[in-house]
Amino acid sequence: MKKLIAGNWKMNLSREEVNQLAYDLMTNISPEPGPRVEWLVCPPFLYLDRMTKFFADSPVAVGAQDCSAHDNGAHTGDISARMIAEMGARYVILGHSERRHGHGEVDETVNRKARRAHEAGLIPIICVGETESERAQGREKEIVGRQIMDSLPSSANSANTVIAYEPVWAIGTGKNATPEDAGAMHAFIREALAARIKDAAHMRILYGGSMNADNAGALLATAHVDGGLIGGASLKAESFLAIGRSLKEADG
Repeated sequence: MKKLIAGNWKMNLSREEVNQLAYDLMTNISPEPGPRVEWLVCPPFLYLDRMTKFFADSPVAVGAQDCSAHDNGAHTGDISARMIAEMGARYVILGHSERRHGHGEVDETVNRKARRAHEAGLIPIICVGETESERAQGREKEIVGRQIMDSLPSSANSANTVIAYEPVWAIGTGKNATPEDAGAMHAFIREALAARIKDAAHMRILYGGSMNADNAGALLATAHVDGGLIGGASLKAESFLAIGRSLKEADG
């Protein structure tokens, strides 16, 4: 199974900066460990069409950062999964903690969006994770288990869905789970998925909490960690590609 290294650019970068980052990725990605890595970038909607065209026929896939729970119609400001797919994107991030906690999205909403993504032929990356207070209360498995049960649609399988574990307390804080912490939660997620998905053993589970070039090697070598959902480190080609290089270096 290839490791999926996904860059979430969030609401960052000007037009000029996007162009430069895309150019830097294309220029420097050829020596990367392609057979072991699948690359993905998720730009803001404004740049999605440009990036799908720029990275066409390249090792880099393109995805969106969200989609509507509706297919079409009178939903001002929404962007449907079908529109995203028509632009050439392959993936869409759903249920990110910044959507759940900053925009009030609940598991039911994420589930509806994931169904729309599947209908459009997109692969949703469904995010799950606990807050610092929930972990302190010992409720992390309760929270993550519920999110998995309620956020995954019945159409989910290992070929059309990816899970991303993002401990909320480790996003943009500089903190990150240890490989032991990540391994324990990813193993729990795999077990929880087995109750829902027949081929759960093959579903990719990404780690999404402040992964960078310094800690990526240890995290990606951890059992059940099948890639990373990268935030800040994806905004510079050098730091983003270094995460993929960590796999090569780990081989010696």
